[in-house]
Amino acid sequence: MPKHKLTFHNLGSADCIRIDLTNGKKILFDYANMRAEERDDLRCDLPETLRQDLGDRDYYDVVAFTHLDNDHICGSTSFFRLDFAEAYQSDVDGKKRVEMREMWVPAAVITEPLPIDRPDEAKVLQKEARFRFKQGEGIRVFSRPERLRKWCEKNDVDFESRRSIITDAGKVIPGFDKASDSVEFFAHAPFAHRQDDNSVEDRNEDSLVVHATFWSGGSETRLFLASDIGHENLGVILDISETHGNEDRLRWDIFKLPHHCSHHAISSQPREGEKSIPEPKVKKLFEDYGEAGCLVVSTSWPIPAAGSKEDGKNANPPHRQAANYFKEDVVDKTKDFRVTMEHPDTKGPKPMEIEIDHLGATVKAIAAPAIASAASSRPPRAG
Repeated sequence: MPKHKLTFHNLGSADCIRIDLTNGKKILFDYANMRAEERDDLRCDLPETLRQDLGDRDYYDVVAFTHLDNDHICGSTSFFRLDFAEAYQSDVDGKKRVEMREMWVPAAVITEPLPIDRPDEAKVLQKEARFRFKQGEGIRVFSRPERLRKWCEKNDVDFESRRSIITDAGKVIPGFDKASDSVEFFAHAPFAHRQDDNSVEDRNEDSLVVHATFWSGGSETRLFLASDIGHENLGVILDISETHGNEDRLRWDIFKLPHHCSHHAISSQPREGEKSIPEPKVKKLFEDYGEAGCLVVSTSWPIPAAGSKEDGKNANPPHRQAANYFKEDVVDKTKDFRVTMEHPDTKGPKPMEIEIDHLGATVKAIAAPAIASAASSRPPRAG
């Protein structure tokens, strides 16, 4: 039986998640080529890894940029073909650029004011998103805050004629369905009201959060991609979904943790002690809606040891206390917690492949006898 496949790339605390559907469609969530030139850098060579997978194919059906922070877009403007300028359409080092047949972005990518004199990748991707939005094709924008309408007025774009390429939070995303793709995507965030209530964009809180349901052999497997959203908006997602009878969109078998296993993404309390205490609504999302045999994935550097430099008070995620919460309270002997830079081990991390079939989600074994048994274990299927 054909299998869907998810690939979480080992990029340090950064994101690039590939989804391969059984019908051959390919979807990419974020692209952050963080590997340095040093030979001992254990992060994967993302462009080479993706090109090897693509083979003769030169496009993705969808490329989603959840927000414009560097750890989600690094290197993207030298890998993808961009329509707004010829300079981004020619080969790079003799290699053809990869096409994005459809680009997914939150509304903040269109509306965020960026310095004109700063030629960074965020500015370049914004130009591409704005160009496609003006053209009215090759893009899907998530949420329609008032500032998007105002941006349209300022730039002579007919907002009403763009409604078909805008998807609000709480809606199924057009373009994929159970019958033809065996998958359905649902937009949880960003929220238009949050952007309207705040004077400036917040990339993390206005990022794209998506839930996917995969079908295989009559069974369902659910994926929650939380981008870099914080605990308050995770709580809003829970409230809105329960209020509107969308509890199925909260259930999950695989959860990509928000903000690389950050303590502050799940708790408002100071980071101290041995284990993070999540906010009540976050606790409910993780502990009540996680299915039997669920898998938690931290797209991050290895979890730091207690007392290490990486475990300092002001250290960046991943945070040991947050990891301890997931290990102790969210996963148990029938579940799992994985870290991209620890798969299959910290000395030689590789992209983590997860296969989805009628039995659920299975982390694919790395071809090494010493780890094959543990890596290929399949958790029991709920139901």
